[in-house]
This record gives sequence, structure tokens and C-alpha cells, in this order.
Amino acid sequence: MSSTAASRPLVGIFWMFVTGVFFIMVTALVKYMGPRLPAPEAAFIRYGLGLVFLIPSLGTIRSAQITTRQWSLFGMRGLFHAGGVALWFFAMTRIPIAEVTAMNYLAPIYVTVGAAIFLGEKLAMRRIFAVVMGLAGAAIILRPGFREVSLGHLAMLMAGFVFAGSYLIAKVLADEAKPGVIVGMLSVFVTIGLAPLAIPVWITPTWEELAILSAVAIFATSGHYTMTLAFAAAPVTVTQPVTFLQLVWATALGAVAFAEPVDIWVIIGGFVILASVTFITWREAVLKRQITPVSNATKL
Repeated sequence: MSSTAASRPLVGIFWMFVTGVFFIMVTALVKYMGPRLPAPEAAFIRYGLGLVFLIPSLGTIRSAQITTRQWSLFGMRGLFHAGGVALWFFAMTRIPIAEVTAMNYLAPIYVTVGAAIFLGEKLAMRRIFAVVMGLAGAAIILRPGFREVSLGHLAMLMAGFVFAGSYLIAKVLADEAKPGVIVGMLSVFVTIGLAPLAIPVWITPTWEELAILSAVAIFATSGHYTMTLAFAAAPVTVTQPVTFLQLVWATALGAVAFAEPVDIWVIIGGFVILASVTFITWREAVLKRQITPVSNATKL
């Protein structure tokens, strides 16, 4: 991180704040739309509509000399991410917004473990402790044996795994391809990967549902753009804690707009998970590495 970027923490915090607003709008819109459309179909339409944002980068993608190996990695990442997006859409319409938001923080924990297993990253004792704390946070949220663990909760647990797989492949590709190519190919292959899941369960969407999913695509794309501005303005260690505000907003939104009960254990569990992710991110900054993503980086 350059000294110029590091000297603008308030700018970075502002853009991460805006990013949180955009991503909360995504969750609110999907929640409002409800479960009438099957999750794979809703995810497919969202990504299909989002392909319009690729138009500015078509020249970069066409000029890229993509190898056979890279095509395979792009395709594999697309399949991972498609599965994660479908699971996220399923969970979003079946469990409270706050629980989806809190459990989404788990993805960076999975990335940390996956980087050690598949990328040969050293898993020092401090990082092991942070991973254990993150998993403990998940246990606080789910409280198995004390509450019902629904299919929505299981879907979010699985979504974290597959999003982590997508991010790890992106880390490999980051050394070989331009960011615009990586992002563009993700959109293409996720759309392709979702198609065979969406077609068998297809229900004709209403104009209102199409409008909602168009807005989801706009807010999600805008969120990733403002997140990039935040990373450019300040270190991740500065902007990472701001993501906890999303859980506060999600809890308030769920209570006010959707009459969802406020569960203090979800807030505590989310805080524990985010604290562990922030610690891991800080350690990587000290060691001048970048393996663990901010939680938003694995979102749809």
C-alpha cells in the first residue's frame, strides 16, 4: 500500500461505508422479492442483467491472451461462484437478514484455511487461534441444540466454502491476468454456470421481479466499485472494521422492514467472527501479504 493511500484513512472509511450501504440494499431487495422465483433462476437473471456492465471492458477481454490453463481456472471459478450465489439467494429468502450478513463474514476464515491447504501458506499459531475464534462465532450464531438450524443456515455455511474456493482461484489468476479480465470472465462464467440450474426450475418472472433484480445488479456492481475505491484510499486493516456496520444495519432493517426479531446472539457471533477476520488481516498487513479478503470481496 502506498504512503499516499495510507494517508487517506477517512476517505477509505467513507467509501467502505458507502459499500456497506450498497450491499445492504442488495440484501434488502432480494429479501423483499421473496422466494417465488427459485434461487438459481433469480441468481441467473441477476448475473445475466449484470453482463451489461462488461461493455466497457470488452476491449480488454478481447485483447487478453488467455491460455488453456487460464480458461480452465476461469471456468472452475465460475462454477464455484455460481454455486455460492445460488446458495446465498436461497438463504436470503429463508433466514433473517442479520443472520445472512453475520454468516457471510465466515468466508475469509475459510479462505485462510484454504490458503494454507492449497496455496502452501503458513498457518501460524496466531492465525489458528483466529480461525478457531471465527468458527466459535459461527457456533454462537447457530447455537445447535438450542435452536433450529434450518436449510437456510446450512446454505450459508456452504456458500462460505464455495465463495472461498472462488477467491482462492482468483488469487492464482491475479498473478497471470489483468483485474478487468478476471472480473469480466467471472460474470460470464457465473452466468453460464447458473443456466443449467435455472432452466429446469424456470418460472416466468414478473416485471417487478425483473426490476428488482436489475437494481440488485446495479447495487452489487456499485458496491464492488466503491470497495475498490476504499482499498485504493486506505489499508484493508483500516476499512475492514467498518464492515461490522453492515450487521447493525441488517439487524435494524430486518426488524423495521421485515418484522424479524433482534437476536443479540447473532450480533455477538458476528462481532466475534469479524474480530477474528480483522486480526488475520492485520497480521497479513504486518507480514506485507494479502491472502485473506475483506468479507465483502466474496459477495455476489
